Amino acid sequence: MSEIRARVNLKVGKNSDIDAEILSFTCFDSDNEHVAIVFKQADLNQEIPLVRVHSECLTGDVFHSSRCDCGEQLDESIELMAEQGGIILYMRQEGRGIGLYNKIDAYVLQSQGLNTYQANNHLGFDDDQRSFEHAISMLEALSIDKIKLLTNNPKKAKALSEAVDVVEVVNTQVHLKDDNSQYLSAKKQHGKHSIDVD
Repeated sequence: MSEIRARVNLKVGKNSDIDAEILSFTCFDSDNEHVAIVFKQADLNQEIPLVRVHSECLTGDVFHSSRCDCGEQLDESIELMAEQGGIILYMRQEGRGIGLYNKIDAYVLQSQGLNTYQANNHLGFDDDQRSFEHAISMLEALSIDKIKLLTNNPKKAKALSEAVDVVEVVNTQVHLKDDNSQYLSAKKQHGKHSIDVD
């Protein structure tokens, strides 16, 4: 079972003006250094905190790539939790778990007409390689067994609900850009995400 390893206050957000706390955990190896970002620590004592399980996306989170909506979803989560408290579990699962270089290979295939799932399949991967066991372990370390989950991904909600009580699913907004309409459509049609791209 994972335990909290260290915790420290820091400021986050687009303007680095939002108070939060970052937590590291035991039991994760160097390739899986997941962290939790806690907003308004008192909310950890709430019966049902808002939780976002966000998979790392270097291209979207850091470089604001136009091909996905990951950076915008992360910004949305930070801003929402700055207002009402909550926890972001930041998971080191780049490219739905296939890794950064493989994701860039998938980008090449997407440029040739494949959608995001077809590209991953073409490279020999499942639609989604991610596991949410570590996220569940982090919630256990935080003594949280009931959550409101911020997501539009039904697979994520189903995986977490097998271990914690997901009392509500709060959908993220739709972040449509010039280059990500096919990506969002594939998530809706193939991944059954709760998004409206029309």
